[in-house]
This record gives sequence, C-alpha cells and structure tokens, in this order.
Amino acid sequence: MVRRARLPAVSPRLRALAWCCAWTLAPAWTAQAQGASLGDKARESGCVGKPVAISSSLYKCSTASGAESFFNVPDGSGGGNGAALPRRTDSKAVPATSPTGFPRVDAETQKGRDDLRRKVLNDELGTEEKALADARTAYDNGAPPPLPEEKADAEKYRQRIARLREAVQLHQRNVDMLKKELATTR
Repeated sequence: MVRRARLPAVSPRLRALAWCCAWTLAPAWTAQAQGASLGDKARESGCVGKPVAISSSLYKCSTASGAESFFNVPDGSGGGNGAALPRRTDSKAVPATSPTGFPRVDAETQKGRDDLRRKVLNDELGTEEKALADARTAYDNGAPPPLPEEKADAEKYRQRIARLREAVQLHQRNVDMLKKELATTR
C-alpha cells in the first residue's frame, strides 16, 4: 500500500494571499480556463454550496472543510449578478508625483552618487578580474598538477578540480554581472 503524505492545513492569511496573487495574474489565464462555466469553476474550487457573486466575475463559496474558496469566471461564461468593478476609461497614464515635503536630491548630488557608484563597480570589477585570472591559473585548463596527498587518492584530486572549476565559473559570472551593471549606469 502506498502511503501519501498529508498536506498541512492552509491558514486563512495564506489563502487570502493566494487569492490576491490569482487576482493579479488573471490576465495570464489560458483560453481554456477563460471558457470555463460557473459550475465548472465551482467544482474545481471544491464548492459544496451555491457560489455567491462578489462582483461581475468574482465568486466565493464554502468548501467541504468549511473554508471559503474564491474564484473568477469570465463575464460571458458564468453570468454575473454582482456589481461590476470600476474600470479605467482613459488611456493616458497618470504621471507619479512625489508627496509634498518629500526630500529631493539636486542633480549635482545625484551625479556625485552615480560617479561614486561607478567607481565602486569599477573597483569591484578589477578585483573580480584579478580573482578570475588567479582561479584560471590554479585550474590550469582542468589539469592542475596533483598535490602530494592527491597522488595516492584520485577522488581528492577530482574534488579539487571540481572546486577550482566552480571558482572559475563563479568569478566569470561575477565579472559578467559587473560589466552588465556598469553598462546600465548613467
């Protein structure tokens, strides 16, 4: 007999978080999920009672465990009894404004900060390039000379080669990321 692991109970806070995530990811649904009817979505959600409309496409129902389940049904497939959510009609984006009293940084101060950041990144890049050169020298294209204790134990030698290869890869990734970051600085 196969024994299945029992899943832990989900807290209401986690359930609400999952609902919020599902709500914000709603546009990413597939066409198949959008075509599901109210009854199909209620069965998928484990509803034991009749779903209650919260808005034109958002429903809730009770599950067998007594918890509430929330789900969306597109407008055309389930019919909506609830009030429609307000929709934005203008197509222009409203520019974000800083609250009054919010501290501002003048252009000269920001330029100084950007210059300092660029200098720190260049210093880090130089350090990482030196570390990469040292790691490549130690790695010696995958064939460094074995140490005295490694001559009798081939496994130790393989482990050291693996560590050296990982060090080369790590320093190479760091150099690449620092160069990418420097390319995006102003």
